Amino acid sequence: MKKSDSPILVRETFDLSIELLWSYLTERELMVQWYFENIPEFQAVLGFETEFVVENEERVFPHCWKVIAVTPLKKISYNWKYKGYAGDSNVTFELRDLGGKTELSLTHEVLEDFNDEIPEFSIASCQAGWTYFIKESLKRLVDQKAGKE
Repeated sequence: MKKSDSPILVRETFDLSIELLWSYLTERELMVQWYFENIPEFQAVLGFETEFVVENEERVFPHCWKVIAVTPLKKISYNWKYKGYAGDSNVTFELRDLGGKTELSLTHEVLEDFNDEIPEFSIASCQAGWTYFIKESLKRLVDQKAGKE
């Protein structure tokens, strides 16, 4: 992913109140069910930081997150880096109330280039990852909890 790339944008509408969808994005107990199962802690508080490791094949990716913006029930942003790797980015989740349903817009913007020679850092891989997390994993969990599966 390069700074010159357009930000990744993934949108999905959930048959869920804005309050409930917010909890899926900000409460660790729910986040680990659809996002990364080894998130050690998370708080929707400005300045909150957490780190955890994700392994893929032979590679280890220490994720470093820092919450940089919070508007409860509307928006949360965090800075996202990988310790030991070049690159810097911000991820923003925005919620919009559609009257009983909620639209989630995710934007992932690169601030400093990542090494595209690492397959996981390619724009295609990141787009596929976010599409999976929002449109498949989170959607499936929401549907399961609502008894739709």
